Amino acid sequence: PPPPPGAMSSDISQTPQWAALVAHAAEIQNTHLRELMADAERCASLVAEHDGLILDYSRQRVTADTMRMLFDLAEAATLDRKRNAMGSGEPINATEGRAVMHVALRCPAGKEMFVGGENVVPEVHAVLDRIKDFSQRVRSGQWLGATGKPLRTVVAIGIGGSYLGPEFIFEALRTDPTASAAAAGRGLRFLANVDPVDVARALRGLDLETTLVVVVSKTFTTAETMLNARTARHQFLSGIRAAPEAIVRQHFVAVSAAQAKAVEFGIDENNIFGFWNWVGGRYSCCSAVGAVPLAIHYGFEVFEQFLAGAHNMDLHFFEAEPRLNLPILLGLLGVWNTTFMGCETRAILPYSQALLRFPAHIQQVDMESNGKR
Repeated sequence: PPPPPGAMSSDISQTPQWAALVAHAAEIQNTHLRELMADAERCASLVAEHDGLILDYSRQRVTADTMRMLFDLAEAATLDRKRNAMGSGEPINATEGRAVMHVALRCPAGKEMFVGGENVVPEVHAVLDRIKDFSQRVRSGQWLGATGKPLRTVVAIGIGGSYLGPEFIFEALRTDPTASAAAAGRGLRFLANVDPVDVARALRGLDLETTLVVVVSKTFTTAETMLNARTARHQFLSGIRAAPEAIVRQHFVAVSAAQAKAVEFGIDENNIFGFWNWVGGRYSCCSAVGAVPLAIHYGFEVFEQFLAGAHNMDLHFFEAEPRLNLPILLGLLGVWNTTFMGCETRAILPYSQALLRFPAHIQQVDMESNGKR
């Protein structure tokens, strides 16, 4: 049978395009970046832009010939076919036999994206509608704590992609004028480590009567997350004078696919928000994983704008030709640097303080994507 769409149909390292890049890299190794930067025409040609986002890759050790060879390699690797396979919901995750369809999480209502022959966009928006309703009830004071007080602080308990992506977005939006105004008087904290110090830092100084906990675990069995969730539940039960069932019901919600386990924990089944196995954990910030805590903190309208921006870049990735395509250009430069130039370390240096958690998020996205076979 033919290989799955995400698999290499032949050994790309045995192609003429690969051999040409190996030979070319030997030449570039002896060329100083200072020499390359002295060529104004070269520098002007190594810039791409999409909707106000500018990618200046002139400080990469590449020439016009390098880029031409990299595009030839991409063609030999059937990148276009694989990009189309991803967008059509084919199981390009060959390891697990799953689609890689996180792009559907930010697809506008009324459009179509298919996984296994089924349009998943209505299901995505059904969950988003529930999150919008719940977040608005919390923010407006309709959903109250067990003692009748409004919930002003959220503690999100998760690990890996259930933590790094949402925390990155939280920090990135903190100083955005619209988001900052929407979050006035509210607080959002994250708890990932099972170290008691992290638990103490996350819960220290909180008024438990005005705090909501979001437990994020697809299976509701993640060891670190569930230990922290049980620890938090114990503190709430000890620190709030109300019926135990009411405390858990009013102060704990879940993002999980394991509804029965979340209900067993004490969470109201109406406050369990699901996601799908075609969403990798490292890409889950656009799902309920990010939507629940961020919509409560910043308001659902702000989170909708974030989704719209992500969808804008998705369209660019799927529709723009490779030579103008920001994600493809960055991917090809990554292959060039690591595979052909022997650069084993990548530095991500955000000069914008709002992006301070971007490196940690990208480290996980990159390492889990490229480190798993």
